Amino acid sequence: MTDLPKAKTRPASNWSAIWVLPLIALIIGGWLGWRAYNETGIEVQVRFESGEGIQANKTEVVYKGMSVGKVKKLTLDDDGKTRGVIATIEMNKDVDRYLKTSTRFWLVKPSVTLAGITGLETLVSGNYVAISPGEGDPSRTFTALVKEPPLSDFKPGLHLTIKADRLGSLNRGSPVFYKQIQVGQVKSYQLSEDQNTVEIKVFIEPTYANLVRKHTRFWNASGISIDANLSGVKVRSESLASIVAGGIAFATPDNRKDSPPTDPSLPFRLYEDFDAAQAGIRVKVKLSDFEGLQAGRTPVMYKGIQVGNLKALKVDPDLSSATAELTLDPLAEDYLVTGTQFWVVKPSISLAGITGLEALVKGNYIAVRPGDKGGAPQREFEARAKAPPLDLRSPGLHLVLFTENLGSLEVGSPILYKQVKVGSVQSYQFSRTKKQLVIGVHIEKEYEGLVNASTRFWNASGITLTGGLTGGIQVKSESLQSLMAGGIAFETPEAKAPLQKRIPRFRLFTSHDEATQKGAVVTIKIDRADGLRNGTPIRFKGLDVGKVEDVDLSDDLQSVLLTARITEVPERIARVGSQFWVVKPELGLIKTSNLETLVTGQYIEVQPAAKNLGPQKSFVALPKPPEATTQEAGLSLVLSAARRGSLKTGVPVTYREVTVGKVTGYELGQTADRVLIHILIEPKYAPLVRSGSRFWNTSGFGADFGLFKGVTVRTESLETLIQGGIAFATPEGDRMGSPARAEQTFPLFDKFEDEWLVWAPKISLGK
Repeated sequence: MTDLPKAKTRPASNWSAIWVLPLIALIIGGWLGWRAYNETGIEVQVRFESGEGIQANKTEVVYKGMSVGKVKKLTLDDDGKTRGVIATIEMNKDVDRYLKTSTRFWLVKPSVTLAGITGLETLVSGNYVAISPGEGDPSRTFTALVKEPPLSDFKPGLHLTIKADRLGSLNRGSPVFYKQIQVGQVKSYQLSEDQNTVEIKVFIEPTYANLVRKHTRFWNASGISIDANLSGVKVRSESLASIVAGGIAFATPDNRKDSPPTDPSLPFRLYEDFDAAQAGIRVKVKLSDFEGLQAGRTPVMYKGIQVGNLKALKVDPDLSSATAELTLDPLAEDYLVTGTQFWVVKPSISLAGITGLEALVKGNYIAVRPGDKGGAPQREFEARAKAPPLDLRSPGLHLVLFTENLGSLEVGSPILYKQVKVGSVQSYQFSRTKKQLVIGVHIEKEYEGLVNASTRFWNASGITLTGGLTGGIQVKSESLQSLMAGGIAFETPEAKAPLQKRIPRFRLFTSHDEATQKGAVVTIKIDRADGLRNGTPIRFKGLDVGKVEDVDLSDDLQSVLLTARITEVPERIARVGSQFWVVKPELGLIKTSNLETLVTGQYIEVQPAAKNLGPQKSFVALPKPPEATTQEAGLSLVLSAARRGSLKTGVPVTYREVTVGKVTGYELGQTADRVLIHILIEPKYAPLVRSGSRFWNTSGFGADFGLFKGVTVRTESLETLIQGGIAFATPEGDRMGSPARAEQTFPLFDKFEDEWLVWAPKISLGK
């Protein structure tokens, strides 16, 4: 026996780890099976007329841009009557509730038609089957539509029915216009039950649904409408899109603006065209010239485009005018305001040229120029007798010329630069004062840079003859055109002289020589222009140094602006410090001056500046001649009085009724309780004034009367009686006093004393 330990025994187990692997495989297999069952789609069968564009395991079913199924296989369908293709489609379980008997399928692929391009996205993603859920019982078999169904009647917006005699070029997707803006489209069309009309289903987008009223008119805007005869040619088209794809337009008549909202259940009528719809705006125009116009035929044109038609023409009882009733496109509604102009265009041949040439082919027509948008609405107008001048908003430069005489100028006369026509006369009329003519001129856009502030215009009409018996005769004419029709020429001497106003104003000279004369142009502002005119001379010391070229009101209408040309020494006159004033006649019992102006007319006097402080072009005229700036010789004295009385500058100062000086001015004293009167005694008579001299006011007259001696009237002179004056006397002997000093002050008495009149000192006078 050995001492080895005894082995322990235990029973063997039936479990083995190897069984874990089959268990895991079973779980995974079950999960995969459940997943496959859960994700398995719903098979439906859709019959298509053709399998073109459909591929198994590739073509998807799309709803609102999301894939909801896929074509699994394609099989032929041959039932003996019709042949087609059965597409087996596996649909997602999520769409099970949409698979009803009225659910619709159709194939979407690129399509190019006159109405537009559809299915463009399939060029990248490939063709696909579209689905539109419906109602009814669950179903698994369907028949695909040949083409996309029309818009649903439940889509937000306005759905209408329009009845037409014929479809024309309308199609599904054709646009619906309001004032040339697309606001909807044609949904579908079909024959009516009686097969006499076509019912067109139309959809209007929600934003524009309120534009359709009960009395709204619809018309066929497809293609181009042409109506031509000897009275004219009428061409109409709504838009390029309607020319290609057809279209419908609508509007509410002007007299039906209060029309209530439409009832979508009631159909509308589709008129043949715009005129048949009579949806335009009715306008009445009184015509003085209506020859060649025909109701229903004569068009209303704007810049070569027909915007309306003459509906009726009624001659007024006086047979001198007629009232035209026009129908205008609703697009013109905002422009039928105060300022809108109408006139009749017909062929016209004159010396100025041929106008209205297009009317030889189209027939006479009515032209319109819209007023400014935003003006007061208007529906009755009076036509112009002739075409208005170009609108100021037209390209080019619009300017105004002033002249005394129109000559042979007329509307259409050419504007010439170096004998090249660069513009034309647009209009002419009298100025506000009726003294001048105002000519409206238009310079074509490509030539507007030729005109600036230095430009000079002259009348180039007709022939100018110059010369004499010894020097011969010279004949001048700008061109044959200006010789026949009149014309205006201009030149611009300075390259840089910017215009100051949007519509510049120039003087029209009578000849080239007058226009090109040298000198400086200045403006003089005065309060009134009485007696002043073009040609009024400007003088300095009796010599003419210039003349007025234009007289006009200022922009604020508060003053008058004179445009003048200084021809003599302009560098001395047209500079800072020069003074201008109007010289006019002065008539009075005592003082009379400038009598020559009664014959020659008023003129403007100038006092050139003494110093050169720089050039100046604008001046303000003085209301009266300036005071002398140099000190006159003589003895200056000051008289102190309680009041001025009738004294004024220039009245005489007398000694023994002989004028020896004058009053030079007056002012209030420092404390305003006295009036200080400045006088000047001539040098010869200065020794007469002594410290004892007495001064008194000789204005007016004095009267002494008594019961027994009667009445005594005393006055210094007739001159002082009317305009006032001052007298003085100097006593004799020691009372005479010393000679008066310059600026010495004396009292001014209201009246004299009798003693002063008998004073008679002997005083030697100066030389």
